[in-house]
Amino acid sequence: MSAPDRTAGHVWGPGAATGIGSMPGGDARETAKAVTGTLEALPYLPELPARGPGADMTGRTAGMLAELYAQLEPSGWRLADRPGRDTRRARAWLREDLDALEEFTQGHTGALKVSVVGPWTLAAALQLRGGEAMLTDPGACRDLAASLAEGVRAHLDDLRRRVPDGRLVLQLDEPSLAAVLRGRVPTASGYRTYRAVDRAVVEGTLRDLVGVHDGPVVVHSCAAEVPFALLRRAGAAGVSFDFGRLTSGGTDTESVEDAIGEAAEAGTALFAGVVPGDGADAASLSDPASSVMGVRSLWRRLGLSPALLTESVTVTPACGLAGASPAYARAALEHCVRAARSLADNPE
Repeated sequence: MSAPDRTAGHVWGPGAATGIGSMPGGDARETAKAVTGTLEALPYLPELPARGPGADMTGRTAGMLAELYAQLEPSGWRLADRPGRDTRRARAWLREDLDALEEFTQGHTGALKVSVVGPWTLAAALQLRGGEAMLTDPGACRDLAASLAEGVRAHLDDLRRRVPDGRLVLQLDEPSLAAVLRGRVPTASGYRTYRAVDRAVVEGTLRDLVGVHDGPVVVHSCAAEVPFALLRRAGAAGVSFDFGRLTSGGTDTESVEDAIGEAAEAGTALFAGVVPGDGADAASLSDPASSVMGVRSLWRRLGLSPALLTESVTVTPACGLAGASPAYARAALEHCVRAARSLADNPE
């Protein structure tokens, strides 16, 4: 396939690198310092789930909800009648993270990424009072999406006050999106799965949330299936994915690669997760050029313009880094920066 020789013009600029969200450890200030010091083009607000409930991505986002509250049960996060200890703790962790980020982004005028759990992964994770996921109730899903939209709007307003000259990029974390679309989310008993949600409903809900932000929205999923076309129709400016899981082979590899090519041609940013996130393969951090070799090879197979490569692709870890050591996590972010520079210096 051939592509027009044009640039996407994303606010973080060409040849950028960033992280996904989670980081190891529990020191918000040290983590914010490391992230902002390493990722000049696209720093982000880290999550530190090791601190405990409410610091994880589901708990943090549940704490942002407007007029909906959640508490942690042995089976997971469940709706509650009023804000309790878990909600207060989630909000306290978030304030600590924001204070740390604000300290190290004084005078920042570039892009700044913040993430929240998207409406469908949140509906699969949050339980109704009876113990089943909110996903089982269409009305509850609509209420959740509306509450999330208000919470995200308030969160973005807070960030604009803290980093007034930053250009905010909103990331929606949707690791369960493919399972929601295909009816693969297990029920509370684990013996069956919830019915698949209609694609038009999924798309419309995402489009409404994307519309809350007047800047670019990136949707992240490290699942093996990512609905690129649906996300583009919903208005996503970028798609973040585990590059290896999507392109490592299998019966759908050709269609996946075509979807990636079509997204690039349409100007969609591709956040390619090419660096291992769990720290199991530290040797992979020795050669930045090899980390992006697969991206270059894909570009050639698709016949896309090399000039489009560094405009389209942002280099990231494959997923969050919470499971890695602090030393590996820092090294992985530094490696992403070097790999992105290698891609920009030699896109062919």
